[in-house]
Amino acid sequence: GVFAHLEMLEVQAREAALKQEEMKQQEEKLAWLKARVQELKLQRDELQAKVDLQQKAQLGKEGVVSDLAQPSARAVLEWKIKSVKAMLEVFYLTGISGKLTKEGVCFCISTAYEGTYLDSYYLHLLIKPEVQICRHSVPVFIPLEQIAKKYLQTDIRRFLSVLSNHLNAYAGRRYQADQLQEHFSDQIEGTLQRNSLCNLLVFNYNMSSKSKTFPFNVRLLYGDLCCSLPTKVTISCTPDAPASLAETAAAHSDLFSRVALHKAFRSFAGAEES
Repeated sequence: GVFAHLEMLEVQAREAALKQEEMKQQEEKLAWLKARVQELKLQRDELQAKVDLQQKAQLGKEGVVSDLAQPSARAVLEWKIKSVKAMLEVFYLTGISGKLTKEGVCFCISTAYEGTYLDSYYLHLLIKPEVQICRHSVPVFIPLEQIAKKYLQTDIRRFLSVLSNHLNAYAGRRYQADQLQEHFSDQIEGTLQRNSLCNLLVFNYNMSSKSKTFPFNVRLLYGDLCCSLPTKVTISCTPDAPASLAETAAAHSDLFSRVALHKAFRSFAGAEES
């Protein structure tokens, strides 16, 4: 019957979610390995530069008194430019690109969800006399100031990585909510309610049992701002709803916590139609 079909769809959705998670992990591992290769190349270049300086210093000792033991300003500048370029190449592999400016570096953080490109955000950093944010297009509800205070002066790579995680998670949550409104507006009762950060979503939809319709009220809370899946799912129904709908609500709750919102809704919406 309907519940058997629903169970089958949930199993299929679970298997699809697991496969998708495996693919995502493989892609992340590949990106990490590529980034690690670039980091090792950068370390190799740094070591090579130190060896070259030591060799020049040794030659200086054998000839006239020379200050070759200390690198020239030009050599230091060239090394810094080379290091920054290598760092930008590492960032590019994780959706972060950048270019040098007269004052510092301008970064572009691109967001995507499940292979769909979404928005890009820009961040202009000054590097003299210390690293500081000049201007940016990061939304005000992203905790940029707290992230900068924690990482900007000590680990710029970590700073950009954490900021990228926040932006991608926000973009993913917003994308799911948009997809739900776009494709399932006729099945949702009223308006989907969400805050600016999209870490709290509330909406209603109906389920049928024995020729009667009962409303399901859903509340999705995303406690981890770096995650696009909810950490707490609450589904409530009217007290007069039959026990079978309570089981259905529990199954839907489990699906919402594991699968993208619009995909989960598509799976059990199809079962309801059947």
